[in-house]
Amino acid sequence: MDKDRVEGAMDQAKGSVKEAAGKVTGDKKTEASGAAQKAGGKVQNAAGGAKDSVRDAVKE
Repeated sequence: MDKDRVEGAMDQAKGSVKEAAGKVTGDKKTEASGAAQKAGGKVQNAAGGAKDSVRDAVKE
């Protein structure tokens, strides 16, 4: 598993928590920051998945 997938998953989780905290407290800036962090984590996770796919294809 590529390190980008792990880091992406962590960013998604952190972003979800931050977004939820922003919703609960009514802080739109924190909510938006969490949503952005979550989206960035999804992109990073996808990039790691692509790296894994390429690595697996090269091994075969």
